[in-house]
Amino acid sequence: MKVGVIGIGIMGSAIARNLIAAGSGVAGFDIDKDRLEALRSAGGEVLGSAEEVARACEVVLTSLPSAAALDETVAGPRGLLSARRKGQVIAELSTLPIEVKERNRAALEEAGIALLDCPLSGTGAQAVTRDLAVYASGDAAAFDRASPVFAQFARVTHFLGTFGNGSKMKFVANLLVAIHNVATAEAMVLGIKAGLAPETIREVIASGAGTSRVFELRAPLMAARRYEPPSMKIDVWQKDMAVIGSFAAALGVATPLFSASAPVYNAAIGLGLGGKDTAAVCTVLERMAGLERG
Repeated sequence: MKVGVIGIGIMGSAIARNLIAAGSGVAGFDIDKDRLEALRSAGGEVLGSAEEVARACEVVLTSLPSAAALDETVAGPRGLLSARRKGQVIAELSTLPIEVKERNRAALEEAGIALLDCPLSGTGAQAVTRDLAVYASGDAAAFDRASPVFAQFARVTHFLGTFGNGSKMKFVANLLVAIHNVATAEAMVLGIKAGLAPETIREVIASGAGTSRVFELRAPLMAARRYEPPSMKIDVWQKDMAVIGSFAAALGVATPLFSASAPVYNAAIGLGLGGKDTAAVCTVLERMAGLERG
């Protein structure tokens, strides 16, 4: 099967490489020419628009940075709707407001195209090693057709039923990620200022009850102060934070720990760290603690 990938950023490029490694043909499109060249170098086919990808592929994955990007990809000039390929399955992998995905689902459905809501749990670094979870929702028959594709780039796929449930689960997961990331930085700074070696903190905490998957992923970066290349940029993460905050507020759910973590991410952007990995929030807490590391 030839699989389409639209949006070849940190996540999309890793997914495309894993699909190619698994034996699938990949045809991709991105507005960034450098990303297209990277896809070509990895063995993928570069096409000139979302419409061309839709014409070439039965299943298309979209990994996009914003609601506007999804709207443009679906309904813009040379978008997915322009191909009018009935029976096609589009799996939308991004973290976006549910209402944005729903309006694009409705537009595609009128053209006989199925849109699945399939956000991913995992970082760009995890995507490289196929350590992703797919939170899929939408039409069950469309999911059955796309699931072999998911198996080529993800560790596990969960089918969650009604369209939008995938995004709801992703919001729950990312709320925890946001908190655990700042908690990891807080713990690392406490230990380092107390005189413990950063690598020792990482090793010992990872073996005990205080660990988390986020600690295991981010603490090594914090210990080494290595925030590039990013597996998730702080300024992109801010988009996810805003989506989660709005979703919780609409439901009337208090999120005191999530809300408390937000100023730390804002401060990181204020320090010019928006393009760094989210682990760079450790720098904010180091400054607050008066901790200087050479």
